[in-house]
Amino acid sequence: MGTGSADLAYRKLRAPQEDGAVLIDPPLEQVGAILKANRNDRRGQEYDLQGRSLWEVSREARRELLEKARQWTSQYRDVDLAPAGPFTPILLAGHQPQLFHPGVWLKNFALGALAREHGGVGVNLLIDSDTLKTPGVRVPGGSVARPHVAEIAMDRAGAVAPYEERAILDRRLFRDFGRRATDEIASLVPDPVVRDYWPMVVERMDQTDSLGACLAQSRHQLEGRWGLNTLEIPQSWVCGMRSHGWFVAHLLAQLPRLRQVYNEVVEEYRRVHRIRSRAHPVPNLAQEGPWLEAPFWIWTAEAPRRRRLFASHRRREIVLSDRQGLKIALPLRADGDARAAVDRLAELGREGIRIRCRALATTLWARLALGDLFLHGIGGAKYDQVTDGLIRRFFGLDPPGFLVLSATLHLPVDHRPTTVDQLRAIEHGLRELTYHPECYINGTGEVGGPGGEEVAQLVGAKARWIRTGSTAENARNRYREIRRINEALQPCVARLRERLAGERRETARALTAEAILSAREYAFCLFPESAFQEFLFPLLPRSGQIGSDKA
Repeated sequence: MGTGSADLAYRKLRAPQEDGAVLIDPPLEQVGAILKANRNDRRGQEYDLQGRSLWEVSREARRELLEKARQWTSQYRDVDLAPAGPFTPILLAGHQPQLFHPGVWLKNFALGALAREHGGVGVNLLIDSDTLKTPGVRVPGGSVARPHVAEIAMDRAGAVAPYEERAILDRRLFRDFGRRATDEIASLVPDPVVRDYWPMVVERMDQTDSLGACLAQSRHQLEGRWGLNTLEIPQSWVCGMRSHGWFVAHLLAQLPRLRQVYNEVVEEYRRVHRIRSRAHPVPNLAQEGPWLEAPFWIWTAEAPRRRRLFASHRRREIVLSDRQGLKIALPLRADGDARAAVDRLAELGREGIRIRCRALATTLWARLALGDLFLHGIGGAKYDQVTDGLIRRFFGLDPPGFLVLSATLHLPVDHRPTTVDQLRAIEHGLRELTYHPECYINGTGEVGGPGGEEVAQLVGAKARWIRTGSTAENARNRYREIRRINEALQPCVARLRERLAGERRETARALTAEAILSAREYAFCLFPESAFQEFLFPLLPRSGQIGSDKA
């Protein structure tokens, strides 16, 4: 499942391309075995986390996770889950609190179905430390023959900020999004889920001004109507847990070694995949004099713009900084107990200073401490191949196995599919008319072209030139004569060329329409409910009951 201890070997993952195609790796039938192996590997982990074992901190983290996830979820829907015991399997997934596409939504359905099948609890992490870059949603409209895509605004634009801090800026615009999106897509999809979903979003707006919370909580309510019984919790709440403070303190205390291992694994990932960009899969952790970059973000409630967190080790403390004026002393040594540092981190949270995990640290903590199985999409799975290397090389542990799920679902718009191969075939035909016109005429010629006898003479002359081998002496003349004959024969194929040119124009337009109608990134709420009942539910184990409890 993960990386080897010597040479890292990565799984090649590619998002499914065809409508209705699904990627589930490994197969769902192996989930039980993976859960068992992960739980067995985790028991009794004595890795020292600055004075406490990883196993001890993990037990505390799981209790906190379920308690706080119940607390968050109960704000907006009934929580109908039996109390979890210390050995209850916890399955995790995560995504930003946004209007994602159906291929991402598959993880949520799988989370609920697998948790139920294996007697566990499914918890979805809302990664609200990520930023909302634009408050618009791409919505297709127009006709099947001439579709277009419009950017429909949910809210007015504002400063880029993490979802955790992003409030709704224009409540009137936000309230009206559902109607505008429904009107835009009506000619293609007359009954999109957004028609029923958006009133739920607006209802949540009366309880919270958080844009991300409104979207996520109402989507989770919709899942509840369809029979999914899971918990959700924002990543910001996870980062505020005391157990998470031990994880943060340990990584900061061991930052010199962590940074070295982190960069080695990232560099090796680039070599294996022949990636030249220094930004992929993630940037290296930097060093600026005595300041080492840590895999965390930092910002304040007053200035909610994410900044990289740096740390400088002193004799009895570690100083944290954003390298833009903010400095915080943390009572922590590399070989010391982290209790005082954990207390200080909790105080910082109450003071409005946010320290949040970045991508790799988020799933590192989730897989090592919070859950027994993590459900990834394609992007997260690629990142977590790097996380596997961190777990092996930094913690000295076998990385827990994870599940990868993704799918492609096109809008159910009835149209004749058009492919690039069709356009290529037409282009090939037009080239053939240019260079081999004699193959497409019957010797009688066309109006305005040479007569039948002249055509026959031209065709015969070209055949003789082709049979004549090219030499240094005749190559130039041979090329000119063949080209002259091809041009002289063009009137004979003019009507066919005109027809093919028309087909090329229509096929090009159809390809543009196909790209719009068959895009896989449209928000789930733009699809009809029937699309999910027919597509997502049957894919999952014992999923027949899902969707049967709709209120």
